[in-house]
Amino acid sequence: MRMNTSEVLRDVTVPRLRQLFKAMADETRLRILHLLTRGELCVCDIMKALDLPQSTISRHMAYLKNSGWVNDRRQGVWIHYSLATPTNRVHEALLKCVQKCFSNLPSLKEDEARLASLVECLECEPRK
Repeated sequence: MRMNTSEVLRDVTVPRLRQLFKAMADETRLRILHLLTRGELCVCDIMKALDLPQSTISRHMAYLKNSGWVNDRRQGVWIHYSLATPTNRVHEALLKCVQKCFSNLPSLKEDEARLASLVECLECEPRK
């Protein structure tokens, strides 16, 4: 089913588009989004998979949360993140691109491999 441009952009504003694209424009945030396409992750898993300190991950996660890309939930001292449900068709298309279009980039494949090799964090619930 093919949609015209007015249907795709029906619920989209320029500030919202800017917010979505700006969040994706940073390499670290793009790497995080790609990891989250695999499911909910604890901040400790993201830190280990990207080999970055907690402060860096937390700053990027706050940005992604404020821009509508991720949801969070607290469990003990750790915060778990998951992708937010897309709010419009552009957001949905961008998420599909993160999931599929970028999956063959070497740096994202390396992140996935590190994530797959992680031992479960004892303070977090087991990964699914």
